[in-house]
Amino acid sequence: MTWCSAIELADLIARRHLSAVEALDAHLAAVASRNPPLNVVVTLDAERARAEARSIDTALARGEELGPLAGVPMTVKDSLMREGVRTTSGAPELAEYIATHDAAPVANVRAAGAVVFGKTNLPLYAGDVQSYNEIFGTSNNPWDLSRSVGGSSGGSAGALAAGLTPLEIGSDIAGSIRNPAAMCGVVGHKPSYGIVSAKGQIPGPPGTLTQADIAVCGPMARTVADCRLMLEVLAGADDWHDIAWRLSLPAARTHDPTELRVAVMATDPYCPVDPEIEAAIIEVAMSLESAGATVDAEARPADFDFAKADATFTQLLGGALAGGWSPSEIEEMAAQVGQGRHLVGDLGVAGAPARHRAWLSANERRMQMRKRWLEFFGDWDVLLAPVAPTVAIPHDHSPNQSERTIDVAGETRPYNDLMRWMGLFGVAYLPSTAVPIGLHASGLPMALQVVGPFLEDHTCLAVAEMIETITGGTQRPLVYR
Repeated sequence: MTWCSAIELADLIARRHLSAVEALDAHLAAVASRNPPLNVVVTLDAERARAEARSIDTALARGEELGPLAGVPMTVKDSLMREGVRTTSGAPELAEYIATHDAAPVANVRAAGAVVFGKTNLPLYAGDVQSYNEIFGTSNNPWDLSRSVGGSSGGSAGALAAGLTPLEIGSDIAGSIRNPAAMCGVVGHKPSYGIVSAKGQIPGPPGTLTQADIAVCGPMARTVADCRLMLEVLAGADDWHDIAWRLSLPAARTHDPTELRVAVMATDPYCPVDPEIEAAIIEVAMSLESAGATVDAEARPADFDFAKADATFTQLLGGALAGGWSPSEIEEMAAQVGQGRHLVGDLGVAGAPARHRAWLSANERRMQMRKRWLEFFGDWDVLLAPVAPTVAIPHDHSPNQSERTIDVAGETRPYNDLMRWMGLFGVAYLPSTAVPIGLHASGLPMALQVVGPFLEDHTCLAVAEMIETITGGTQRPLVYR
């Protein structure tokens, strides 16, 4: 039962072939048996979840029509507030913080009938592409315990891969949905910027109303269809705008590969990719071409320059994160950057102390990039690209991220290469679906991201579903087969 999709579970519960309580108890039992070596689920709210499940079963017995997720048990990332439940964002100063209300995404899934029974691990304030913190420790990858689950929604991806939950809500500013989805071999969708409210996420501090630039919340699951359903539940105007605004995302441009136009960027000299991942992406593209799609490995937006785009991303990321540092820390960063002591791209640190006029300049560059992407997607429906240059990395918790390195097919590369392929599209507000594409020679999952035009999330999901059919989609780690 714990390997069923959310859609399958919702159907079984709706037809009363399975009770919501039975579904919940099965997932709680899976957490009890499978979670200890993984450490991905870090907080449980079992008794209250069981009471909610009983209420759903009672309502269904009375013949009431409930939401599309009625009775489906799920966990959520520990940066998203759940009323009455400890929500820490991995920060020691919030170790005992009890949320006073649900974050907007949590409220949305609960309104659709989902039963939220626990929270999943992440790095300190969601600020790394690995998932570990002083409160809960390190989360381990179900495919190889010596490897990271990714981050920052790493506990989310690990819980999905281990069959502990059918659905998750992740967040993504520099790849925090897509990176862990790829490392754990599950599906994650980074929505177009602004279509899913992230109110109630930490950081900023509890009660913050500002929603950060670039940052989004979005669905994670084991199937593209579940991500699509979750997006429909999550997307819409927030409570600032719902008095007047309505969101109506366009349907996918096509579900027919013979009508599909696919651009491919499987690697780039600026951020080279493991040849196995590159070859797997090309193989997927060739399979789409064999099915009738038009495929081009050379098509790029006008004046495309990965390095310049990454520099813009880094600067704007720094602006988005700057509120998390004190004025004295910002002054110290400015001094270090001025002396060349910070690597450009160190999680946006080099952009954090920039003056507002520098941010305005970077934002205009971003708008010019967005225009070129808009023109590009006039000729192409999607772009296939890597999520990251390598598979799940060994744990590395050395304190200075800018000094960490990764191995990409025997070549030592900067740690921040893990973010560059995701930042390239996130900075332009584009939707992107990370989908598994098979196993690397190491036995670890590989993935690609399907990038689409702004607000055309359903096109990304439709093509990701085609790829899921080609590759077989999410696989169970060997230990659970």
